[in-house]
Amino acid sequence: MEFVSNEEIVQEARKKLMQGAWDYLVGASESETSMRRNRLAFDRVAFRPRVLRDTTSIDTSTSFLGHNLSMPLLLAPIGSLQTFNPEAGAASTRAAAEFGVMHVVSSVTEPSLEETMAAADHPKTYQLYIRGDWDWIVEMIGRVKEAGYAALCITVDTAHYSRRERPLLTRYAPFTRRSPVDPSHQASVTWDTIDRIKDLAGLPFMLKGIATGEDAAIAVEHGVDVVWVSNHGGRQLDHSEGTMDMLKQVVDAVEGKATVVLDGGVQRGSDIAKAVALGATAVAIGKLQGWGLAANGAEGVKRVLEILQEELVVAMALMGVTSIDQLSPAYVTQAEPVAAPHEMSAWANMPGDRIM
Repeated sequence: MEFVSNEEIVQEARKKLMQGAWDYLVGASESETSMRRNRLAFDRVAFRPRVLRDTTSIDTSTSFLGHNLSMPLLLAPIGSLQTFNPEAGAASTRAAAEFGVMHVVSSVTEPSLEETMAAADHPKTYQLYIRGDWDWIVEMIGRVKEAGYAALCITVDTAHYSRRERPLLTRYAPFTRRSPVDPSHQASVTWDTIDRIKDLAGLPFMLKGIATGEDAAIAVEHGVDVVWVSNHGGRQLDHSEGTMDMLKQVVDAVEGKATVVLDGGVQRGSDIAKAVALGATAVAIGKLQGWGLAANGAEGVKRVLEILQEELVVAMALMGVTSIDQLSPAYVTQAEPVAAPHEMSAWANMPGDRIM
């Protein structure tokens, strides 16, 4: 069966996942306010379409760190991908390569960074959690460079692991939490640590988890190439802003001196258009990637990407733009969001927990 919508993929994933794995994928921290704000922030952005333009041909491609992407999208780093499919990160990487987007590989998923790199001949970024001392960092960066990763990403919003109550209530522990590491390593990371890692790596350098203009400006001062706007999908600090509400201040702060990526709440191709119009170079998907993996492995992820691109093409054509570089703030405005999914919504089943 070929899935016709990403909601259908979500429903298939729900059928295949045990409750604990589902809770780990769809949940967030504490009251899940940050996660809901991520979606609400997208829903507050409305389009200002222009008409009577020739949109016979639509080009969704773009460039990211010198690499061509078929559309402005990355596969976000997700821990414990083996929870959703036994091929884990290798499946995501193959899907990214076949479709033409970049996979940002988590340091806390299977298979190894070398095996994931070997799964497909396509540029990848490696995302590193600091889970050891400086000698450990040196060893990890050496492996990343030896494997041939195109860039390095450090996640900076995990100084302390959050309370994610859905899996707590079912007593489910993801693979990454079954052998806890010394939390002091991540808690002690500072801008000085980032400078040392950046110099050691000598690769295009991303910081994931920037949530304010102030930190975005500091990142630029430290020579960061990519400022990644994220609240960890609402899975770390609860009661933060939605990432689309953070975007303007970050774009203003970097002043074009760094590339901006955004994740959190991306469900539609039209969401990609909104983020790019407001200054992001690309978005990243986490939950949708996990749902695709659970539904049908690499083919499921690839189909997620195909549907997002189809939606992006429709949005661009109906806005009167034919290429990604034409998107700008002139095509969006603020509007009242829909309060919640309902019977007329294509996402009526989300964020519900069970499909009977």
